[in-house]
Amino acid sequence: MNIILFGAPGSGKGTQADLIVESHGLKHVSTGDILRKAVRDGSDLGNQVESTLAAGELVSDSVMMDLIRRVISDISVEQGWLLDGFPRTEDQSKGLLTLLDELGETVDAAIDIFVDNDEIVRRLSGRLTCDECGRVGVAENNANNTCRNCKGSMRVRRDDKPETVLKRQKIFRARTRPAKDVLAQEYDVHRIDGVGTPTEVAQRIQSVLEQINQA
Repeated sequence: MNIILFGAPGSGKGTQADLIVESHGLKHVSTGDILRKAVRDGSDLGNQVESTLAAGELVSDSVMMDLIRRVISDISVEQGWLLDGFPRTEDQSKGLLTLLDELGETVDAAIDIFVDNDEIVRRLSGRLTCDECGRVGVAENNANNTCRNCKGSMRVRRDDKPETVLKRQKIFRARTRPAKDVLAQEYDVHRIDGVGTPTEVAQRIQSVLEQINQA
């Protein structure tokens, strides 16, 4: 099964991606995780995108398309994949459809997790990220700002500050809607209410996946 998972930063998309990958045995392709790791590692790609991410902008289509082409080409058809954070622009969607055609693959499910802007700002303003391993936590649950995973220092990322969050939402909504429209010409895009507990949202997604499997 191949799945595309849409959702604005702070929509809970990462949590749901992990649950779907675990339950369906898919390869998790998270462009955000790949890019942030590159920044932490100080790689050429990381140096190229660090200032872009910090400003709340999107990485160029050409860089993202090259990254996805390399990753997807290495995943077996039997395993399948979940794309998390891609495509985010109209050109990326067009490039993905072309790539899938070249590989002889299709998208089995496109899921769009929707949460309004006010709720997303509330969520992200209380989010901490570890400088060392990238683990995400909630400020109110971590008084000393120490990572429970590696004991590194946790802080609010520059792109999680309220003013940057609002900018990211504006860019996301403007650029990602055309991306979904392009995919919708070939595949159904299922909108899921992202408000509720992770379990409640997961159940809504699972219901859609079951319906697709039975079709």
